[in-house]
Amino acid sequence: MADSDRIQDSPIRLELESRYLAYALSTIISRSLPDVRDGLKPVHRRILFAMRGLHLEPSLPPKKSARVVGDVIGKYHPHGDQAAYDAMVRLAQEFAARYPLVDGQGNFGNVDGDGAAAMRYTEARLTRIAMALLEDIDQDTVPFHETYDGSMQEPGVLPARFPNLLANGSSGIAVGMSTSIPPHNVGEILNACMALIDHDSCTVVDLMKHVPGPDFPTGGILVSDADERREAYETGRGSLRLRARWHKEPLDHGLWNLVVTEIPYQVQKSRLIERIAILITEKKCPFLVDVRDESDAAIRIVLEPRSSRLDPDMIMAYLFKNSELEIRFTINFNVITGQMRPEVMNLKELLQAWLNHRFEVHTRRARHELEKIDQRLHLLAAHLVVHLNIDEVIAIIKENDDPAPPLMARFSLDAEQAEAILNMRLRSLRKLEEMAIRGEMAEKEARAVELRHLLASPEKMWGDIRADLGQTKKAFADPRRTTLEEANKEITLRPEDLVQKEPVTVILSQKGWVKAIKGHDLSAVEKIRFKVEDDLLRAFTSYSNQQVSFVARTGKVYSTLAHRLADGKGFGDPLSVLFDIDSGDKVLWGLTVDPDREYFVATRLSQGFRILGKDLLTSHRSGKQVISFKDDDDYPLHIHPVVGSMVAAISRGRNMLVCRSEEFPLLSKGKGVRILKLARDELMVDVITFDPAAGVTLDSGKKTLTLALDDLEPWRGYRGSRGRTLPFGFRSGAVFAGTGASPLIAGKGYTGELF
Repeated sequence: MADSDRIQDSPIRLELESRYLAYALSTIISRSLPDVRDGLKPVHRRILFAMRGLHLEPSLPPKKSARVVGDVIGKYHPHGDQAAYDAMVRLAQEFAARYPLVDGQGNFGNVDGDGAAAMRYTEARLTRIAMALLEDIDQDTVPFHETYDGSMQEPGVLPARFPNLLANGSSGIAVGMSTSIPPHNVGEILNACMALIDHDSCTVVDLMKHVPGPDFPTGGILVSDADERREAYETGRGSLRLRARWHKEPLDHGLWNLVVTEIPYQVQKSRLIERIAILITEKKCPFLVDVRDESDAAIRIVLEPRSSRLDPDMIMAYLFKNSELEIRFTINFNVITGQMRPEVMNLKELLQAWLNHRFEVHTRRARHELEKIDQRLHLLAAHLVVHLNIDEVIAIIKENDDPAPPLMARFSLDAEQAEAILNMRLRSLRKLEEMAIRGEMAEKEARAVELRHLLASPEKMWGDIRADLGQTKKAFADPRRTTLEEANKEITLRPEDLVQKEPVTVILSQKGWVKAIKGHDLSAVEKIRFKVEDDLLRAFTSYSNQQVSFVARTGKVYSTLAHRLADGKGFGDPLSVLFDIDSGDKVLWGLTVDPDREYFVATRLSQGFRILGKDLLTSHRSGKQVISFKDDDDYPLHIHPVVGSMVAAISRGRNMLVCRSEEFPLLSKGKGVRILKLARDELMVDVITFDPAAGVTLDSGKKTLTLALDDLEPWRGYRGSRGRTLPFGFRSGAVFAGTGASPLIAGKGYTGELF
């Protein structure tokens, strides 16, 4: 046939779909997803089977890993040697596998993320758990199929007396799907399996009484609540929070350190420490001075706090949020079923699938044993014929060149029995051998009866499996490593909560430079030096752990922690370094902000409104727009905390109005409403909120006057009204004392208008 005759036309789309589907299925089944019955991917199964063929039992000396890898890729797994070695290494790592299947000798990597030594340097052998997976494999308990080249046979699944899938977990990424199964405690798994055998109607919730959650090889604390775990086990999908284990270690003189002794599963210790160190050096973690790795065989990460007055729980809450001391472990129970198809199962289905596999293994093993017994009884019957008719049997053998047919005819034997008689040794013809044969036949017949009853009764078979589970639990169960805790109320962590509280005074200059000096002594402000042609704009007290906000001419607000401001040794830093302030814009006001307190916003064209402190804060360098203006000539006058139920305002025309603060709306941003009615081209000078019991104090720069609420009656009115002229002696100019608009706080040359 010519080559052209073998060419078949086919749409390229159909060819691509069929070939990609074949590739995807091959990847899913042959590489990425574990089998629900033995919990192994093909490469891991072939590694264990190859090691069994090399007689690498736990009681025998190990052999070079290169020898194992050579057998694996040469006989069973036609892939790269490094891929096979990496798979074997993971089976040997105690921090990766909850129950290692390979006993590695040499450097097999560590929790820091360092890789294993080359395969020519390391040695390996099977563990007792791996032997349990392989147990009875030579008794026809599992099906075998040809290897890739058809020269040998390999198992399609292992007998798996050990529940490896849930005990060691698995992870993998296939085409269009993935799997992520966490490790569990084998004792808990077996308890759940025995409960499922006893009550096959039990639910996932019932099984969770025995398997409450994963049990990771690296320990840690599982802080996901019961509902999260139940949802994950009922649906086969979910996400659980795993946290590092830590404690407070007391030192001399009232000092202490925080010590991390267990880290989350699959987190590299070196990368974790590097991440924390970066937080410290970049001043994103100001409450820590240092992080040290003092680990040996056990993990010990030491965190040194900046002050012993800090709250350890708050520090750890910040680190849990900003480092891998807490992770989210994704759960996806996606496995290959016994019918060789991928499926997401819940906890009960996973356990039932393994138990069904064990039922099949026990059934096949019983049938295999019964077949061997029947074969043996068949031969023993022939041996008994010899002993009962020894002289006649010898005579037939002596008289015939081919004695098999006469023997078969004389004693009603088949060819196999005749051949067994002819192969008997003379030593076995001794007198006592007949008693041994009859004894063995009785024993075999009794065992055969027992096996037939076992195969005929599923209840007895399940009883046998349950007893086997008890033996497995006795051999391999160990204490839980991962602690389960209900998710406590989340600590609402603000950056200011983790800064040591110290009194500071914030200095804002007219040119937009800012710094913070220690203490609350405002009289020291007069001694502060500024750059040439610069002077004080505003000074206000705060604490290092409080938020301070700066209000720009455009109505934008910028905020930061006071401790992040430059100290008072120099001229400070320009605000343009701290924030992305628009070109041409200028900061006009600054204040300390309590997120839970109310503040009063006023503009120079007499617009005002109330606002919560949280709305005056932002984490964006570019700030946020808080104040809108009704006129292009308007801009902020100032912002003060609300201290009472009354508002007083003074205009440049020397009028004063007193009204109630409840007349002004509480907004998160906006223009506000009119405070005091202004004349044409008139501006607002000052606004204050006050407690009626305290009254207000007028300050002309030369004298002050305190007015009680009764004294203010002539100036009382509704917001938006004109008010009345200031008291005699203050009509030439006055502001309210304590608003930050006084000559001392506002800077030299104050004229009654801040900006």
